[in-house]
Amino acid sequence: MNWIILIIAGLFEVSFATCLGKAKEAVGTDVYLWYTGFFVSLTVSMLLLIKATETLPIGTAYAVWTGIGAVGTVLMGIFVFKEPAEFWRLVFLTTLVGSIIGLKAVSH
Repeated sequence: MNWIILIIAGLFEVSFATCLGKAKEAVGTDVYLWYTGFFVSLTVSMLLLIKATETLPIGTAYAVWTGIGAVGTVLMGIFVFKEPAEFWRLVFLTTLVGSIIGLKAVSH
């Protein structure tokens, strides 16, 4: 169950990074809405990470949490913010996903 909580926490990390990117592009009062989304997502992400580390090793949980956030944020950058999907970027992204899966496989 705590692995599921950790994955959800990682998805909220993607959300708060995306809100930061959108806030940078926003104008007027929309900026405040994106920053509100950022703070809500950040709070939920941290609370879920705290919950997950009650039974998961902190080193593994933190690495998986940041990995999910990094992979998700890069994908959001590619699909939402139209960042380039270059070959080496995708190679290293794949390596990161493999590392996250490896950490999960060797953890208790």
